[in-house]
Amino acid sequence: MSLVGRKHLSKHDLDDEISQRGLEQFLKKLDGMKLYFYQSDIDEFNKRRNELDDMLRSNDVSFAYTVYNTLLKRIDEKVALVNELLTEDFDFSVDETLVTDPAKLTYAKTPAEAKDRWRKRLKYDLLVLKGDTSLKGEDPKARLKRRYASFARRMHQIDSEDLLEMYLTSITTSYDPHTTFMSKNTLDNFRIQMGLNLDGIGAQLQEIDGATVLNKLIPGGAAEKSGLLKVEDKIVSVGQGETGEMVDVVDMRLNDVVDKIRGKAGTVVRLGVVPSGGGEMKIVKIVRAKIELKDSEARGVIFEEGKKQDGSPFKVGVIDLPSFYMDMEGARANPNDFKSSTRDVKKLLDDFTAKGVDVVMLDLRRNGGGSLTEAINLTGLFIDVGPVVQVKDPNGRVQQYDDQEPGMSWKGPLVVLTSKFSASASEILAGAIQDYHRGLIIGDSTTHGKGTVQSLLDLGEEMFPVGNPPNMGALKLTMQQFYRPNGESTQRRGVLADVMLPSITDHMDVSEGDLDHAMAFDKIPTSKFGSYDQVTPALINRLKEASAARRENSEDFKKLLRNIDKYVDQKTKKEIPLNEAKFLARRAELDSEKEEEKTFEQQANSSDQVVDKDFYFNECIGITLDYLRSLGKDKVAARQ
Repeated sequence: MSLVGRKHLSKHDLDDEISQRGLEQFLKKLDGMKLYFYQSDIDEFNKRRNELDDMLRSNDVSFAYTVYNTLLKRIDEKVALVNELLTEDFDFSVDETLVTDPAKLTYAKTPAEAKDRWRKRLKYDLLVLKGDTSLKGEDPKARLKRRYASFARRMHQIDSEDLLEMYLTSITTSYDPHTTFMSKNTLDNFRIQMGLNLDGIGAQLQEIDGATVLNKLIPGGAAEKSGLLKVEDKIVSVGQGETGEMVDVVDMRLNDVVDKIRGKAGTVVRLGVVPSGGGEMKIVKIVRAKIELKDSEARGVIFEEGKKQDGSPFKVGVIDLPSFYMDMEGARANPNDFKSSTRDVKKLLDDFTAKGVDVVMLDLRRNGGGSLTEAINLTGLFIDVGPVVQVKDPNGRVQQYDDQEPGMSWKGPLVVLTSKFSASASEILAGAIQDYHRGLIIGDSTTHGKGTVQSLLDLGEEMFPVGNPPNMGALKLTMQQFYRPNGESTQRRGVLADVMLPSITDHMDVSEGDLDHAMAFDKIPTSKFGSYDQVTPALINRLKEASAARRENSEDFKKLLRNIDKYVDQKTKKEIPLNEAKFLARRAELDSEKEEEKTFEQQANSSDQVVDKDFYFNECIGITLDYLRSLGKDKVAARQ
């Protein structure tokens, strides 16, 4: 709390306002849909709403336990209520609805009110399960009993470290959405993600109704190479080494299962596995290995599209960049050889140049950011020396960060694809490319709008700066706000596309402005930089008109526009019909919840292909070819 108070960008005191916000955030994390707590519980918690700041100053986190223990009591009560309700028959012909907007919901005041709320919740669950092909003849009521009982067990398994992370993060996100406390495990996982490597079996796991299920086998990982595991297999026990005891992991928290399966490369782990198709449990022995997370690194592909004047096709080089990653520990150990997004993209660009690529498309549509250093260095691959980003600290001091490497790895035409999920470091690159008129931005109306910079403060190093400090977690702290070379922040506003294409993501509440306590937009003076004149207002207008004409004749885009209208309509209503006929009709035309779920899954997981060459991407290709033809002979970027 001392670090937040002294170093946060807002310079906001730890006061009663933060205390009140912190309580709201904590309750949202624990019971966002207001299903478990009673209003009387909330009234009791609110008696301390102005005291949390004072308690934290005294190193007192007992309030977190007070709230959480009450939650566990209410969860146990609601599980008993679920089991009782599921013995009854449900009338799916009645016209009633389930409210999905937490802001419109209140906490139940009486057990009778809570029972009616849960009756509707279970009706919704049962309607959803009617279309679930994974039931395979199983009674949906039995599935729901198991689901809620499993949820209760997992909540009872939350330990003090997890609770501390939830509670302190509720306080820190009351300053801004991106200031968080990382527990030891969260810090370890963060470092793995930034370094794109870990020791383990190479499998992505998920929890489904209390079972640990294989969701994906990482290409080249030990699990895939063994040939002994398949997607949808269930892991029911884990043993260490050749002879270690097999520990039952059914209903165990997913993080704890992962911890048991991970281990040093070269060591053995034994898994009790129930095959996806059913059958007897078998013991699978796997030797852990070093795994490179290839799905999360930059990947490239070359498409041949359209025709040049000589009849030959244009070569379009596409780079999918999911994040701005850098192995920070590797960089400290060996500055000349470490995992880096800039290094990987440069290799792809060199390959594109050698193969005569005509234009590069950099796909940042699912890139949520990463290392600021990498954003600056990677932008430098496309511009000559000059400012990439300006950064302002809590005291109003502005520092300019330049690309200091002379020359460009790619001098040809550049197109950057963005979406509302393109955030932070992605916006630094897209903003600089747009300010320099170096390339064309295609995508959603604007990017995510995260214009703040976080620093990772290792708490062990902060408290014990000498020697080998223990892992005590970390504070990810918002200490700066970044600005484009033209002086505008991307905070809340994002980077506006030059050519906008319709998409459902553009209408989802996933931008910075949709988050609680987001910092405000502002401006600083522009820095000095030149223009490459690769994009002009007149050129953009021509490209927009040509794209609109193509989309007007596209059945796929017409269908997309109809789906967008349906999505917006359903989302605006914020309630779901529980009449079976109306529910199924709604789902048949479009299910906004499923649409969002599918979109988030696509953002989180890459496909085997570098890019999904669907109608949307093909229109991006069409715009890109129009752009190439419009440039004429002026296809090499040169500073004006």
